[in-house]
Amino acid sequence: MLSGMPPMGYYTMPEGPQRQKRPADVIGNAVTVAKIATGEIEEETIQSGKRKAGLKGTKARSLTLSPEQRSEIASVAAQTRWKKKD
Repeated sequence: MLSGMPPMGYYTMPEGPQRQKRPADVIGNAVTVAKIATGEIEEETIQSGKRKAGLKGTKARSLTLSPEQRSEIASVAAQTRWKKKD
């Protein structure tokens, strides 16, 4: 059995990219996706608690750091990003 795959004969409800429930049958799912694409219905997106907390932490951190500290962090990040990989 492949890791991450459900056992044979086990079928779960399809999920969207952010764990939204989708219809289990193919035609119902196609209709839902088409309605979302045409704007007939709004797709329910739920921001996770981790994302909300991360955004709050980012804002608080930017308020406490001096411009010099932010510049130093950015330059280290840029050097890491553009470092040659062997």
